[in-house]
Amino acid sequence: MTMPKVGTTSSRVRAGLRHDSASVRLRSALAAGSDPDPEFVETLVERCTVEPVFHVRDMLTWALTRHPAALTVPRVVAELRSPSPRARSQALHTLSKIGDRGVWPAITRSLLTDADDEVARTAWRTAALLVPEGEARELAEVLVSQLGRGGRETHLSLSRALIAVGEPVAPLLREAASDRDPGVRGHALATQRLWRDPDAGFAYAVEEAKRMVSLGPERQEALDAEAQGAPGADGPGTPGAGGPEGSGAGRREE
Repeated sequence: MTMPKVGTTSSRVRAGLRHDSASVRLRSALAAGSDPDPEFVETLVERCTVEPVFHVRDMLTWALTRHPAALTVPRVVAELRSPSPRARSQALHTLSKIGDRGVWPAITRSLLTDADDEVARTAWRTAALLVPEGEARELAEVLVSQLGRGGRETHLSLSRALIAVGEPVAPLLREAASDRDPGVRGHALATQRLWRDPDAGFAYAVEEAKRMVSLGPERQEALDAEAQGAPGADGPGTPGAGGPEGSGAGRREE
């Protein structure tokens, strides 16, 4: 059981987490995680929602993972309803690091389709990590509905999440690979290529997908043949240990 520290020590750490200096905040977050105290949890969560420096935010998340999940999870889940995109994104990232599958009901469709790309990207990755086996098909359907959204980094985040979900995604990707929307079709094809050959990289997968899309409707047979060669054509593919992996929201993704 984690026991509260002497008041002066606890107060000093909490004050450091709010300090103007990023280096002081970083050291304070490290101290909070190295010697956990229930009194730190509220301040750590609060700081996650407003901390502007990436590596300090990541240290805050680490510090939260060092505290009992019974204390941290309910407080972090509450941030998923915050009006602040940063708060929602960081809360999702923290939940992915805590790894408690019991939070699955809190990862809602509204988060997976959030208007803020950063929130949605983090939600995709967290959902792919925590989804219960019986919910994978429904998650796959929601994720596939987001194909074509955003720019390159958003596309890559979604492709990684789709591959991580695995088998239920394959037939949905094959269908999306012949979608009338060239953005959806290209993204689906790129995801299939990345799944099939993760070592080739996403940039190559995108260029190949663009080539296929540029063939136009009159080459539907070519698109169909491309889709049939993707994972799931002769049985769903499963991403291997060497496949693409996501890390965290924003810069965590690269």
